[in-house]
Amino acid sequence: MPLPIQSSASAATTARRKSLEQIMSENDSHGLKRSLTATQLILLGVGSTIGAGIYVMTGTAAAEYAGPSVLISFVVAALACLFTAFSYGELSSTLPVSGSAYSYAYISMGEKVAWIVGWLLLLEYGISCAAVAAGLSGYASSLLAVFGIHLPQTLTQATLQPVPGSEGSSISGGWRLDLIGLTAVFLVTGLLVRGIEESARVNTIIVFLKVGVLALFVAFGIHAIHPANWHPFIPPNQGGFHYGVKGIFRAASVIFFAYVGFEAVSTASAEAKNPTRDVPVGIIGSLLICTVVYMIVAAVLLGIVPYRELDVPDPLAIAVKAMNTPWLAIFINVGATIGLCSVLMGLMYAQSRVLLTMSRDGLIPALFGKVHTRFRTPWLGTIVLGLVVAFMTATLPIDIISDLVSIGTAAAFGIVCFTVIWQRNTRPDIQRPFSVPLGGFRIRGFWVGITPLLGIIFCLLMTIPLVTDMIHAVASGNPVPLLLLTGYVVLGVMTYVLYGRHNSTMAP
Repeated sequence: MPLPIQSSASAATTARRKSLEQIMSENDSHGLKRSLTATQLILLGVGSTIGAGIYVMTGTAAAEYAGPSVLISFVVAALACLFTAFSYGELSSTLPVSGSAYSYAYISMGEKVAWIVGWLLLLEYGISCAAVAAGLSGYASSLLAVFGIHLPQTLTQATLQPVPGSEGSSISGGWRLDLIGLTAVFLVTGLLVRGIEESARVNTIIVFLKVGVLALFVAFGIHAIHPANWHPFIPPNQGGFHYGVKGIFRAASVIFFAYVGFEAVSTASAEAKNPTRDVPVGIIGSLLICTVVYMIVAAVLLGIVPYRELDVPDPLAIAVKAMNTPWLAIFINVGATIGLCSVLMGLMYAQSRVLLTMSRDGLIPALFGKVHTRFRTPWLGTIVLGLVVAFMTATLPIDIISDLVSIGTAAAFGIVCFTVIWQRNTRPDIQRPFSVPLGGFRIRGFWVGITPLLGIIFCLLMTIPLVTDMIHAVASGNPVPLLLLTGYVVLGVMTYVLYGRHNSTMAP
């Protein structure tokens, strides 16, 4: 018997909140192909997560904030993601839809909050794609240099403005365009348009390759460890978030940005063969695998090179150089270059599916919701997305706003955790193939789950250092990050007010 659907008129009288039955009914007509297995979902999560976090951010987090205690930072960030992953697991098993946190917010808090979450997810994925493509460009340039191919800096770095040349400087003036990053985005876009099965096969090959390279680094690096480099494990605080306990949490907020790829699994619910079982396995399994890999590689890295020397874009390359194994440097550069391709693929895949869902709801143009009759992918939306990401990659210096993306991600994760609590109280009768662990308690009859509550608390812990640093930046005369975030928020508000609110399928 078909599930009853809440009428649009009744839903629109208050917060335009969708019912569970309505979400499920809409999902039955998405037109996407269900082809992903649990193993492929795990590999999608691993492929989307293991990338810039281990190849770039580990060194920066250790050198600037935590020292060897960055290993504790990995645990803190992993816990924030794990509690959220459990919440994702319950919601994705109950709601096998492609909109991820956006769809969950539509049920719990209504259309306006769903729009905010969707807009934050677009920022998260978009800037993450640009950051990953920029990192890929750096490692690819190093790899080409090994074979005697040296591209000019004007084609390997991004800037929105001309760079003045200076006498005696190796950096020439003029405009710069990240050609390698641009090319990588176009190649990934073409693969995603071609089909999810093909993309999954390529991702599987890449994941095994890059994890194998990291295993090779650990196998040879473990013999080059100097235990003295791990002492003091928690360096004394030097003011602010530089080292000490404060530094551990600040480093966790940096590393938190590197973990968010596991969320891409939840956007694949509409294309999973058995979403109620496989998506929770994919989300939680990929997160646990990535945490173990991160911590092992970081421990070896910090044992080889003193942490103060790791504030570089390519910390693993520094470690390989210290090991006097030039042949391994080639493998590291190959693994990083190809590995970051899979991260870029996973992030662009997730963003295209969020756009698809928002388009089906009428909040953005229908172009993003059109599915190719042969490939069964949202091809037009994927192409537009690829063009936007390619432009950002080629021209946008993204380092100044990466912390703001983490703030948006933490907010979206917190809403996911809250949605579990909301659903448990408003719909205690529905079947939940996967339930969050640890149980809960009641306050005046209102059920509060321990796992989602811990997820909300840990997400707050991730944002406090980021917000504090942003306030300090404004106070010191650098309002650019805040202005960029404000501009993006204003654009989102205007888009909803002028377009989304009137074209929504929930409009009366």
